[in-house]
Amino acid sequence: MGIDVNTVIFQLFNGLVWGCMMGLVALGLALIFGQMGVVNMAHGEFYMVGAVGAYLFVASLGLNFWISILLVAAAMAVLGAVLERGVMRPFEGKAAPSMVAALGLSFIIQQLALITLGGAAKQTPSPISGVVALGDFRFPTYRLVVALVALALIGLCWLLIQRTRFGMAVRACMRDPQTAAEMGINTGLVSMSTFGLGTAMAGVGGALAAPISQVFFLMGQDVIAFAFIAVIVGGLGSLQGALVAAIVLAVVEGLLTIVLSPALARASVFLIMTVVLVFRPRGLFGKR
Repeated sequence: MGIDVNTVIFQLFNGLVWGCMMGLVALGLALIFGQMGVVNMAHGEFYMVGAVGAYLFVASLGLNFWISILLVAAAMAVLGAVLERGVMRPFEGKAAPSMVAALGLSFIIQQLALITLGGAAKQTPSPISGVVALGDFRFPTYRLVVALVALALIGLCWLLIQRTRFGMAVRACMRDPQTAAEMGINTGLVSMSTFGLGTAMAGVGGALAAPISQVFFLMGQDVIAFAFIAVIVGGLGSLQGALVAAIVLAVVEGLLTIVLSPALARASVFLIMTVVLVFRPRGLFGKR
């Protein structure tokens, strides 16, 4: 049986949309690891909290969806700064202990979400209805808008890291935190701000996904697995690598679902990671 062309195009677009959202999430994860050396296993829960926040703001409080996105971003940035200062700072630069601490934090966040939201999945109303039609091909308008918004946010993050004094301080701390501290950079403040920024990126990714995916307390588990794969394939500490890998892997997974089950498609992504690590252990964009 032949493969329908519209199905291929749909999965290609769907993979690009998912890849842009996951690129935003993976970029935040790579930023935190690169600057602090923290393996943030709670990053998927930050994505989930962002989705839950969007749902509560829109469905429960009746706020405008885009205003809710801004509120989620601000709240998640503050939450990330508080958690970095109160929980993660003692584990900075310690990969294994930070992983255990973040894993415990993720369990706590999951249970708080379960208490708040309940066990049943929720759906956030889409702020944009309708489809984009190209011949016989149809694609939801909101998903295209999500991709554009995610790319715009990624672009703003790149400008922040590459073109501002804060970004210069972050890059200095990523390369050599001891030398950065000797030069007068407040590395503690940079770490707190970086963790807050990375947390906000994950939260906004979840908020954007809320009208597409079902919102429930375990939705971050699938996301953290994919985000870590993207960061590893792209190269630990490489921001551009995490972004490129997230988009490419999402498109590949989307296209594979045409001929494989979703579980096998995800397994294929793990296989790609394994092959990359065998031939290039530092990742595609990682440095020696």
